[in-house]
Amino acid sequence: MVEKEPALIRIKNLRLRTYIGFKPEEQEKLQDVVINLEIRYDALAAAVSDSVDKALDYKRLTKEIIAHVEGHRFLLLEKLVHDLLQLALAHPLVQEVAVEVDKPHALRFADSVALRMTARRDTAGAGVA
Repeated sequence: MVEKEPALIRIKNLRLRTYIGFKPEEQEKLQDVVINLEIRYDALAAAVSDSVDKALDYKRLTKEIIAHVEGHRFLLLEKLVHDLLQLALAHPLVQEVAVEVDKPHALRFADSVALRMTARRDTAGAGVA
């Protein structure tokens, strides 16, 4: 018997380049970002039916993320992470999402600076809780 707990899809270490930061030198050159997502959705219908139409299209979501990150400029990690949360929640099957974005080499003596935020669809399905 399959449990009714939401399934967890992880998109790990999506490496992209974008303009991020508010310092002049940050706004002049592309910087690396590493994106990790954890997406919860009810996968039971897809699992039982083996129907692609009932599964979350994580490839499409990933393409949307790539286009957004590479096509925009961001002053803050907070804005980038928030935008990615909203992109994921725009997919009706997504119940909850956590996004973490690392900015490698943002600090001299650290591997990276990372920001993680989570959001979930409210019980009425009308927005983010």
